[in-house]
Amino acid sequence: MSDSGAEYEKRSQLHARSAEEVLRLLGVHVETGLNSDEAALRQQIYGENRLDRVKSTSPFALLLDQFRSVIVWLLSAAALLSVAVGDYREAVAILFVLAINTAIGFFTSWKALRSMEALFSLTVATARIRRDGHSVMLPVNEITPGDIVVVEAGDVVPADLRLIQVENLQCNESALTGESAPVSKSAAALPAATAVADRTNMAFKGTGVTRGAGVGMVTMIGSETELGRISTLVQTAEAAAHPLEKRLDRLGRTLVLLTIALSTLIAAIGFARGLVLVDMIETAIALAVAAVPEGLPVVATLALARGMLRMARRNTLIERLSAVETLGATTLILTDKTGTLTENRMTVAGFLLDGRDVAAADLLEAGAALSEPDLRLALEIGVLCNTAEIGQAGTQHGVGDPMEIALLHFAELLGVRPDLDAEDRPEIAKHPYDPEFKMMATLHSAGRDVFTAVKGAPEAVIEASDRVLTAEGVRELSEAQRQEWLKRVEDAAGMGYRLIGLAYKQKNTDGAPFYQSLILVGFVMLLDPLRPDVPTAIAECRGAGVRVVMMTGDHIATAKQIAFQAGLGEDGRIVALSENSLEGLKTGGNDAEMRDQLEQVDVFARVAPETKLKLVAHYQDAGHIVAMTGDGVNDAPALKKSDIGIAMGQRGTQVARDAADVILKDDAFSSIVAAMWQGRVIFSNIRRFVIYLMSCNFSEILIVGLAIAAGLPAPLLPLQILFLNIVTDVFPAFALGLGEGDRSVMKRPPRNPKEPIVGMLQWVDIVVFGLAITIATLGAFWIALARLDMDARDAVSVAFLTLALAQLWHVFNMRDRGERGLVNSITRNPWVYAALAFCMGLLVAAFQIPAVSEALQLTPLGWRQMALAVGASLFPIVVGGVWLRAGRSTTQAD
Repeated sequence: MSDSGAEYEKRSQLHARSAEEVLRLLGVHVETGLNSDEAALRQQIYGENRLDRVKSTSPFALLLDQFRSVIVWLLSAAALLSVAVGDYREAVAILFVLAINTAIGFFTSWKALRSMEALFSLTVATARIRRDGHSVMLPVNEITPGDIVVVEAGDVVPADLRLIQVENLQCNESALTGESAPVSKSAAALPAATAVADRTNMAFKGTGVTRGAGVGMVTMIGSETELGRISTLVQTAEAAAHPLEKRLDRLGRTLVLLTIALSTLIAAIGFARGLVLVDMIETAIALAVAAVPEGLPVVATLALARGMLRMARRNTLIERLSAVETLGATTLILTDKTGTLTENRMTVAGFLLDGRDVAAADLLEAGAALSEPDLRLALEIGVLCNTAEIGQAGTQHGVGDPMEIALLHFAELLGVRPDLDAEDRPEIAKHPYDPEFKMMATLHSAGRDVFTAVKGAPEAVIEASDRVLTAEGVRELSEAQRQEWLKRVEDAAGMGYRLIGLAYKQKNTDGAPFYQSLILVGFVMLLDPLRPDVPTAIAECRGAGVRVVMMTGDHIATAKQIAFQAGLGEDGRIVALSENSLEGLKTGGNDAEMRDQLEQVDVFARVAPETKLKLVAHYQDAGHIVAMTGDGVNDAPALKKSDIGIAMGQRGTQVARDAADVILKDDAFSSIVAAMWQGRVIFSNIRRFVIYLMSCNFSEILIVGLAIAAGLPAPLLPLQILFLNIVTDVFPAFALGLGEGDRSVMKRPPRNPKEPIVGMLQWVDIVVFGLAITIATLGAFWIALARLDMDARDAVSVAFLTLALAQLWHVFNMRDRGERGLVNSITRNPWVYAALAFCMGLLVAAFQIPAVSEALQLTPLGWRQMALAVGASLFPIVVGGVWLRAGRSTTQAD
């Protein structure tokens, strides 16, 4: 059901009405919002707040895609050739193989595609809404016209809003207008003819709040929004292939050309030796089909999807496929402290006041009686200068910054009400936290005066204060006292406390600068304990060759203490730099001395957002692959600049999440390490099945080519090659792509991101493994002909079984060189045994089902022939074991 045209027209012209008229027209109060029943009714009328989605790939379109591949055209050519020479049985068999190949490609692609869609649907954006008189966080799709939405710096506007209240609000509307400069907002009515780009009393869906805060009423949702009206541009854009898929595609195309050339050469050699031309053409086509690893992109997509789902179960959501490959190559992590290394579970530990320290435990034991004026005022400032909201008394839940929630809870325990400003000192203005001043302020009516409550970074508050509240009243703050306060702050920060400065001023006008001439009250000490799994995770990073550097806005002493507890630095020595020590970097300097110095740093404290961007660029210029965590709107540029941007899913702003490649659902550092592990595992799996497929296919070309060149009968028939390509290539390759890996990959240094999937070492492996399989198959074929006096058809059956079994056992050669022979990531992979069992069943069927054995021209084998085939098939795994062990010894010697 949708609203009428008149209703839509009314909502589209709300920018021309005053805030009071807007609220009255849609029947809502700005403080209480809609009630749940009314919201549910409106959701039925207006629908969900979501843009029209791009239609997912249909099964029919996916099926058509399977017929665009090279393998289909080659198989079709082989079938037509068989019909042309009158071999209808072989034509039917080839078409059957074609159907099997198409079915495998279709169902694998379908599974991978649906897995990807399910993965991306896990990311749910939320917004702060007023419902039933309370502030709640709701999924964006549940927002409906008339809802009251609260936005602040870092949020992405969830729907088109008519602004009711603004506090220095600015929005980046480049998504709509193309202009990158932030737009200042107001709540005043505008002329009806005002262009959309000039409607400063509106905040539009999809735009980012860059500064300040505001309250707005939802006017348009979903496809009715300004963003929704242009969303067709997004829907018509085709999705680009990810870098790994492009590299696999290039590898596949190269192999197509190479194998067609080799197959043509083999056919020419056979024809020159007097073999039947048609048989040689069919053999060449079969070899070309078998040698092209057409399953590479499908298996790669499946491996990526499975790996990403495993990451999602470990609280890591991948927003961009390219991030999976880059994760495994990361060499440096620039991590935030609060909530990532620590639990983000703030508790008030005490206060630093004039002449004394007050422990929170002592205050709670003494009860709610607060006789000291400075202590009570400190609690009141923590309540007044606060944007968080908490639930009923006695609950630990709240909406907002954990630090501010902790201040509200502690004040409530001591009898200072969280709603103090509503009755005693009503708020008349709010100035959100400003990174430039490192403070925030709220202005309150106090009779004829204006009471300004300020909180912020300790050094910033001390710098802005010229007086201090003492037991004797307000006194001038001398330079010696400033230094004494700074020393007390330094000592407390050195014990791991996070400190927030509290100050105020009271004048009869609010026109004076509110970050000057403050009266210092004291400092609140908050404790945010280290996550227990962080030291182990950082030690694992060190073992994996990945540096971890902390970047935080906290005091340098607090940061150093947390870094020491986390295990950063060498031998317990923490090298830390503050913002003031990075002037050379900020002015563009990047000399050798500075580069050497930054390579030794473990902690950057009090860093500004633009400095984070400079640091990311510096480390990238130094050759690092940089992963960076961030949560604020000002972190977005550095997140985009980094090779892997990691946003916080719990406390991160929507702007940061939109700029990131990875989102942590639990904000935990250990989840980053788990994601790096899976990134390495995924790349390792892809490399494994590429080596497996190519070594198997290389052996098939050698077997036929060498036999023809030596004047022997063809050891394999075209249909047999096609059958083996389906049986012994695809399913074990799938199993390798689905392997979960083990932690041994985190004991190696990061790989070079420019390193190809198949490098020189891998090409050597392919040749060695391919030769071993070739020797085993041709050896069994020659013994069957020369020693056992078998006829050609029986000998071909022996060669067929030998090659099939050798390729199946060959999957165990795909372990890493550093792994043991019997217990490794391959032997622990249950998918491998499932694939082997299934393929063995197909091989038995090929010999036992008359129709299949007749089509493949296989004969029953006696126990001697079976023993020969099984014995010879074990040769490649023995050679592979020796080769891998030799490579392991060489690696250890190096």
